Amino acid sequence: MYLTKEEEKMLEGENGEVPQRFMRLLVRLGEIYGAEKMIPVGSVQVAGVSYKSIEDPGLEFLEDIAAKGAKVKVLTYLNPAGMDMENWKEIGFPEEFAKNQIRIMEAFRKMGIVVTATCTPYLAGNLPRFGESIAWSESSAVSFSNSVIGARTNREGGPSALAAAICGVTPNYGLHLDENRKPQVVVDVNLDMKYNSDYGALGYHVGKLVKNKIPYFRGLKNPNTDHLKALGAAMAASGAVALYHAEGCTPEARDHELSGLDNIQVGKDEMRATFDKLNTGEIPDIVILGCPHASLREISVLADMLAGKTLNKPVWICTSRVMKEAADRMGFTETIESAGGRVVADTCMVVSPIEDMGFGTTGVNSGKAANYLPGFCNQKVVFNNVEELVRKCLQ
Repeated sequence: MYLTKEEEKMLEGENGEVPQRFMRLLVRLGEIYGAEKMIPVGSVQVAGVSYKSIEDPGLEFLEDIAAKGAKVKVLTYLNPAGMDMENWKEIGFPEEFAKNQIRIMEAFRKMGIVVTATCTPYLAGNLPRFGESIAWSESSAVSFSNSVIGARTNREGGPSALAAAICGVTPNYGLHLDENRKPQVVVDVNLDMKYNSDYGALGYHVGKLVKNKIPYFRGLKNPNTDHLKALGAAMAASGAVALYHAEGCTPEARDHELSGLDNIQVGKDEMRATFDKLNTGEIPDIVILGCPHASLREISVLADMLAGKTLNKPVWICTSRVMKEAADRMGFTETIESAGGRVVADTCMVVSPIEDMGFGTTGVNSGKAANYLPGFCNQKVVFNNVEELVRKCLQ
């Protein structure tokens, strides 16, 4: 594997212990996947942020490398934390959990990482350009950046993403290479879809079928970016899809030949069966939207639905701090909270300890969340579109 002189210096320890350790990790990763060289990355997004996910060993590791002077070389953002970092006490997150989560964020801050905790960094100031190599680790962010933006990243783990941030490079393999971005299966969609939940169900179904292959969608009818976000997130959760193409919707779709590829047909029967499969509960204790983190458009839709209404059970919409501040300025937060709901920043239902907060059945419109909640949070799931979920929570 070819290394530049600067990369060799890091590997030999001339830049200190921490860069040496992480360059060793990157070199080993490159050797495993047959990379010929390293490439610079424009930005990084690091997973392994919630205390629920990494617990004490992860916390101690982060504090150790921060104390040893670890510093990132490129713009680096974080995956969602396990709680709202500003309003955790008011919302009801456990105090002991909060103390440890704050320590994690402080360790990242010492490394020069932007402590903006979100799975939609592209909506919060970290927007890569088309064709740019990056090193992102959250599965839905990887899917969106590869597919909708046309940037290039593999599905990094937390350690490999942190290594790329500290060293400024990543091995040149996988989805960084043209030849590995070609579609492998065609998906013909014979459906009229309106809601994020429809796209989430489609993604869940297709992800189960294609596993880690690259699907090419035909028949999507003018989806917006929130729809595409929901589609990719669900495929990454039920399968391991890191890149998809959609005819007329995504930038690389026109570049590929489709002849000879396997074909999947998706219609009303498959959609109905997917909704049935994802519904494991009946009456939600709480409805949580925003997985992946909600855009301002999604927050505004909820505000319109709740204007002048009163909720009879909690409704959260999870988003980034950046989107939360925009919602505050637009009056959306006030409208939602006047109805009894909450705009929750920095976290989502999957990585927060909702099972320790009195909730056993969660209503969601996210295929990704519906896939993860039973295992990660011991939840039963009510999966439906946003209108039906909110209607059941109104007095």
